[in-house]
Amino acid sequence: MARRALITGITGQDGSYLAEHLLGEGYEVWGLARGQANPRVSRMRKLLADVRVVRGDLLDQGSLISAVERVQPDEVYNLGAISFVPMSWEQAELTAEVTGMGVLRMLEAIRVCSGVSRPSSRGGGASGQIRFYQASSSEMFGQVSETPQTESTSFHPRSPYGVAKAYGHFLTQNYRESYGMFAVSGILFNHESPRRGAEFVTRKVSLGVARVKLGMADELRLGNLEARRDWGFAGDYVRAMHLMLRADRPEDYVIGTGRMKSVRELVEAAFAAAGLDWERYVVTDQALHRPAEVDLLCADPKKARVQLGWEPTVSFDELVAMMVESDIRLLSDGGDPDQDSSWP
Repeated sequence: MARRALITGITGQDGSYLAEHLLGEGYEVWGLARGQANPRVSRMRKLLADVRVVRGDLLDQGSLISAVERVQPDEVYNLGAISFVPMSWEQAELTAEVTGMGVLRMLEAIRVCSGVSRPSSRGGGASGQIRFYQASSSEMFGQVSETPQTESTSFHPRSPYGVAKAYGHFLTQNYRESYGMFAVSGILFNHESPRRGAEFVTRKVSLGVARVKLGMADELRLGNLEARRDWGFAGDYVRAMHLMLRADRPEDYVIGTGRMKSVRELVEAAFAAAGLDWERYVVTDQALHRPAEVDLLCADPKKARVQLGWEPTVSFDELVAMMVESDIRLLSDGGDPDQDSSWP
């Protein structure tokens, strides 16, 4: 009998890649969606025709319990969140409810449906229980205390998003330690793809380059070019999620490439992929800087490499070229990046 997986955030970048990966592994995949008429669900179905959809909302405890009872999953991947960091200042309360409290509600749904009524001293990983993956974030490190960052690096989040992710991360640890649940967090560093939302800086750059290349724009406005990040390919990172839930013991892992690149280097690589000189087109705009900037993030993925056997397969330059080429094709064909039409 095929293993069953329930994915929140199924219509996002990571949800789509994870669903593809799990389907390829022979899973029966279910996606949690707030409404069957959701246009993002219909677009997702074009890509992932074999994914089943169950109604549920991270803001509604009862709906999550009903979804878990209906699906009876072996594994739950909680990827649902308000994930655009700048938006978290504009919608701080909603970010806390979805990105933070949503983790609590899903853990509670799993606990209730698993019949766990009281805390236990047992270690996580009992046979037959639902395994839970929480999508934690490098944004929890924020103002970093050391570089590179490991599983033991302290958190100092610099946005409501980072704070909400830290809450969900610690809560996942707490349910693992208190209830004996197989609950893990993947502390994922920046991971991108042609399916990335148009509001994120990597996609803003690849779309901007495509517009310049096609004569649709003559400049690209950006904020802080000196911020440095550890960027990898989303398709690689979802493999790590699956490996975490198939491991013998529930543990948290940092997932990244271990290499930092600045936004300036991202811009240089993107324009070079299109045969253009970035300095002719890029304009810096102070208004686009974050209220509290995170200057640098760099992963130390040694634990995942040693214990899970995980390695990234797509280089930074390959990733950037992939995104630029995809957006040139998208805009050439009259596609709308705001409607996720970059998906194949």
